[in-house]
Amino acid sequence: MTDILVIGGGIIGLSTAIALSQRGAKVTIVERDICGKGATWAAAGMLAPEAECLEGSLLEFGLRSREMYPQWISSLMRLSGLDCGYWCCGIIAPIFSERDRLVLSQHPKYIDKSQSHQRQSGLGDSILGSLWLPEDGQVSNRKLAQALITAARALSIKILEGVTVYEIARDRDRVTHLETSAGKLQSDRYVLATGAWTRSLLALPIKPIKGQMLSVFDGDRKLQKVIYAPNCYIVPRQDGTIVIGATVEDKGFAQGNTGAGIAQLLNNAIAVYPAIADMPITETWWGFRPHAPNEIPILGVSDYENLILATGHYRNGILFAPITAKCVTDLIVDGIVDPMLSF
Repeated sequence: MTDILVIGGGIIGLSTAIALSQRGAKVTIVERDICGKGATWAAAGMLAPEAECLEGSLLEFGLRSREMYPQWISSLMRLSGLDCGYWCCGIIAPIFSERDRLVLSQHPKYIDKSQSHQRQSGLGDSILGSLWLPEDGQVSNRKLAQALITAARALSIKILEGVTVYEIARDRDRVTHLETSAGKLQSDRYVLATGAWTRSLLALPIKPIKGQMLSVFDGDRKLQKVIYAPNCYIVPRQDGTIVIGATVEDKGFAQGNTGAGIAQLLNNAIAVYPAIADMPITETWWGFRPHAPNEIPILGVSDYENLILATGHYRNGILFAPITAKCVTDLIVDGIVDPMLSF
C-alpha cells in the first residue's frame, strides 16, 4: 500500500510525485518503460509561453509556471545535487513576410531587422524583424529528467520501472486497484500522468503526435538565443549542442526518423540560421507528444473520486511541469481547486 500511486514517469509524473512527497505523502511511481524516456527525453526543453503564442487562461498558466522555474530548479538542484541546464537566454521569434511584419510591428516586443541581427548575429537575410522575448528561455530536458529521478529517490519515492499497467480497475465511482505486469497495485489515491499513452487506460481524447528532431554541434558557440521560427525551432545548449525541431505528424505511434522529416528540419533551420549548414549532425530522434483538444491539458478531478488527471500537455509538458505539480498537489492534499484546472 502507498498513499498515492502516480501512473507515468515522465516529467509530469515525476514532478507531481516530488511535490506530493514534499507535502508528506507516501508516493509510488509506476512507469511502463524507463522514467524520463518518453516525450520528456525527446523534447527541446523550451520555456516559451510567449513564443508559443499561448492565449487566455492557457497563457496565464504558462506564465505562472515560467515564473516558478527559478525557485523550482533551485529546489531540484538542492535535492539532487545535479545541474538542470536552466538558461533564461531569451527567445527570438523571426518574421519572414512583410504582411506579418506590418501586423507585429505594433507589438511591444517587436524589434526591426537591424536590431534582430544585433541581438543575435548570423541570422538569415530573409528575416525582416522579430519579436524579442527576453523572459522565455530553456532547460536541458534530459538533465532535468535525471535531476527529477535523483530527487525522487532522495525523497524515498518508490519507482517501479518496466511495469505495464493493463487496467485501472474501478468499482462504481472509485478506483480499486491497478492490474499490472507486476500484479495488483493498490493505493488510496491515483494520479494519471501517462501522456501520449493515456487512451490505453482511460477513454480520454488524447492522441500521439509524432515529432522528429535532430542536433548539430556548434564548436564556436555563437548561437546564444533560442530561435523560434514558424516552421522550426533552434535551441542552443551551453555546451555547443544545438537542438532542432520538430515535425508535427499525426501518424499514431509510427517509429523512426525519415529522410523527409530530417531534410525538412535541416532546410528550415538553415534558412533561419545559415551556419547550421556546416555543422556536424550529432544525433537524430523522435518522440510522441500527448495532444488534447485545443492543445489544453486535461487536469484535475475525473469521473472517479480518487483518480486525478494530469495529462495531455502536448508541446508544453516541460514548461507546465511546476504549475501542474503544484495544482495537483494542492488538490489532493488540501482540496484546493486552482481556477487554472478548468480552462
